[in-house]
Amino acid sequence: MKHRHLIAAALFLLAGTASARVVELNRVVAVVNDDVVTAQELEARTNLVLQQISKENTPAPPREVLTRQVLERLILERIQLKLAAEAGLRVEDEAVNQVVANIAAENRLSPEQFRQVLARDGVDYTEFREDIRKEILISRLRARHVNNRVNVTPQEVDTYLASAAARTDLQKEFHLAHILIAVPEAPNPEQIQLARDEAARVLAQLRLGADFRQMAIAHSDSQQALEGGDLGWRKGGQLPTLFADAAVRMSEGEVSDLIRSPSGFHIIKLLGVRGEEKRIIKQVHARHILIRPNEITSDAEARARLERLRQRILGGDDFAQIARVHSEDKGSGANGGDLGWASPGQMVPEFEEMMFKTAVGRISEPFRTQFGWHIVQPLETRDHDNTEEYRRTRAGEALRQRKLEEETESWLRQIRDEAYVEYRLEE
Repeated sequence: MKHRHLIAAALFLLAGTASARVVELNRVVAVVNDDVVTAQELEARTNLVLQQISKENTPAPPREVLTRQVLERLILERIQLKLAAEAGLRVEDEAVNQVVANIAAENRLSPEQFRQVLARDGVDYTEFREDIRKEILISRLRARHVNNRVNVTPQEVDTYLASAAARTDLQKEFHLAHILIAVPEAPNPEQIQLARDEAARVLAQLRLGADFRQMAIAHSDSQQALEGGDLGWRKGGQLPTLFADAAVRMSEGEVSDLIRSPSGFHIIKLLGVRGEEKRIIKQVHARHILIRPNEITSDAEARARLERLRQRILGGDDFAQIARVHSEDKGSGANGGDLGWASPGQMVPEFEEMMFKTAVGRISEPFRTQFGWHIVQPLETRDHDNTEEYRRTRAGEALRQRKLEEETESWLRQIRDEAYVEYRLEE
């Protein structure tokens, strides 16, 4: 998730914090297993969300409605942190430092400047770091429990690419907003009907002109609820199947009918669509010779040996024959050092940089990579239409992302239903 929520929170904190209302600091508003959520914590998180909503010029729902939504997110956070502790998961300081540096860079600040800005706005730096640590911990927990369940086979990619939906939606990006009215794990008919009725009421208000973002904040059970249900721009293949099937038939600004899934009842709004152009890339057909340093050959000796081979080639010896005899890249060496056509990103950075900057037919100076010392000779270049290969790679990534989201939603619903939760908000 790349700590999207924390980064967003940091940006709003930088804009200045709202004055906290006077609360009873130790009052418990929810018991979650053997942990609690306090009124102070709920108040602080609610104020932060209100700042976010204000920053985005979205009408805020009634405070009591928003407070309920925030409390549900805190409860789910507590459940996940307990599971992480039971699993013995830890987050090292170095990982927290890296995220702090990334957030600072997003704001064009050094880590020290970022810390000073937080202090100026009354944000406790230690607590801020702990919030980041929790977010990383939850991310690792989800990776352990969800990511390993997800696998995409070549056959699934083939089937998807052969479908009419793929031909339509893989060529487009969709900007969607989403509302979920959830049902519990293994719901009974009464629970399903209650959720259906609530979803129908929400949809009716949307049809009458209610603001989608405000309705999502107030009513949605999805992980994006407090962001107004905004899913951002996504390739069609990255959308859940039910959403993609609906989105390809919708017009911009349109709100869908109710969409049923095991998680509950969904409503989506199509905010925008944009197309895809052909993907043309520059490819290089090259050959190379590799000499590896080892216990016998020092790094300097390996370079010197390669330079002698280079001088022989410049003097008229055949590159391919020398590669067959001397190159320690056995795969390409047997083919005279021939690497075939290479695309950007296919080679390690140092090799790719030298390969692309050396003129066709020229032999590079010796250069170092993690594998040893190389010389490379580009033989020809071409502009290659990589659209189909790219579509296949993207289809696999999209299918995996789709499965991850569906599995995550199911797992979160499961652990929420299994937890002991006692509400004390009204006390």
